[in-house]
Amino acid sequence: MLRPTPTPTPTPTPTHRLRAHGPAAVLAIAALAAGCSHHKPAPAPAPTPVAAAPAPAAPAPAPAAPADNGDAQRALDALRNTLTQMTFFDFDRADLSAEDRATLDAKIPILQKYAALRIRIDGNCDDRGSDEYNLALGQRRAAAAKRYLTDHGIDPSRIDIISYGREHPVAQGDTEASWAKNRNDQFEVVAGADQLRAGE
Repeated sequence: MLRPTPTPTPTPTPTHRLRAHGPAAVLAIAALAAGCSHHKPAPAPAPTPVAAAPAPAAPAPAPAAPADNGDAQRALDALRNTLTQMTFFDFDRADLSAEDRATLDAKIPILQKYAALRIRIDGNCDDRGSDEYNLALGQRRAAAAKRYLTDHGIDPSRIDIISYGREHPVAQGDTEASWAKNRNDQFEVVAGADQLRAGE
C-alpha cells in the first residue's frame, strides 16, 4: 500500500521571518540600516613626522700653510750685514769719508731699535809701517767710528773698540788694491744678536 509523500515544509525567507515577528522588528531593522548608512569612517591617523636628516657638517678648514720664513730670514740677514759692513780709510788717515759716514748712518737705526745689541769695532791697517805705529793708527780709526755713533745717540757703553794694526788683513798681496782693503774698521756684534727680529 503506497503511503502519501509528505509535503515539504517551506523554508521561511527573511521576509517571512520579518512578518513572523511583526512590524516592530521591521522598524528596528530599518533604523539599524539607516544608522549604518550615515556612519562616518574614523579619520586616518596623522602620519608620524619624520625627523629631518641632519645637515652635513661643514668641512674642517684646511690647516694654514706654514709661514714662508724665507723673506724674514733674508731681512734678518740684511740687518746683520748692515751692522757688520766695514768702513775704509785712505793711507795713513783715520778720518771718516762721506762714504764711511753713510755706512755708519745705516747702522744707527738698528742700534737704536735693538737696545740689547753691543758691538765691537776693530781698527786695521795695511802692512806698511811699524807694528807700534799701525796699532796706534788702528786705534784712532776704531775710535773715529765709535765717536760718530755716540754723537748720534748710541750709548758709548754698547761699543767696544780694539786695534789689530796689521795683524788681521782681509786681502793678501803687496798691491794698492790689497792695501786699500786692509785699511778698515770691522764691526762685530758681541751681544744681543739673538734679539734681532726683522720687522718687529
